[in-house]
Amino acid sequence: MNPEFHGTAWHKSSYSVGDGECIEIASGFPDIVPVRDSKDPHGPTLAFSSTAWQSFITAIHTGELPAS
Repeated sequence: MNPEFHGTAWHKSSYSVGDGECIEIASGFPDIVPVRDSKDPHGPTLAFSSTAWQSFITAIHTGELPAS
């Protein structure tokens, strides 16, 4: 895991179902959104700019990207 996110509070996606394909995000970082695989909490972490993350979420909600 990226040491700069050690001790961070992670939140599982509200779309998560059981122990399946889930992501977790961390809040509290003003300019980035850290994202990780909930099945591998000590694995790699991706960090997106807040703008890029919001564009991604908007694209899913508007149907520009499929949700599954």
